[in-house]
Amino acid sequence: MPASPPVIETARLRLREPRLADKDDHIAMWADARVTRFIGGEPRAPDVSWGKFLGAAGLWPVMGFGYWVFADKADDALIGMGGLSYFCRGIAELEGLPEAGWAFDADHWGGGLATEAMTAALGWADAHLDAKEVRCIIDPGNAASERVAAKLGFARIGDSDALGHVVAIYSRPRGG
Repeated sequence: MPASPPVIETARLRLREPRLADKDDHIAMWADARVTRFIGGEPRAPDVSWGKFLGAAGLWPVMGFGYWVFADKADDALIGMGGLSYFCRGIAELEGLPEAGWAFDADHWGGGLATEAMTAALGWADAHLDAKEVRCIIDPGNAASERVAAKLGFARIGDSDALGHVVAIYSRPRGG
């Protein structure tokens, strides 16, 4: 079980471990209402963003999978985060399965980076995890994430209101 994320390189990205040097970029990304519109609904305060950043980093030593920083290969700067999680959300359909998630700085939307990053993350999961499937949740109206999920092989299997609002639940079988 890996205690830290392996480095994975794609054509444009480096998926790597979170670092203290990523703090300001991470906080700025999550303070942007465009980023949080479908993820929490409100821009995050710096202390909340920092706590979530540390929590994401802590997934690896506990779960053996987790989130990567999605860094621009050209300068190694954080432009997004994502991968696989287990957040104990209270959604029965997520229990016992890795949950995929991704987010990018709004200035990096629309160029296929989410699909590129998550193709690499899910490829790693298929090769290294003993999970029959991966699931994800997407807020209604988030058409961009719905398109990414479809490209990655996710299919909608239902809805849940366990978070206090409705989210769609998607599943992707091992190997996509």
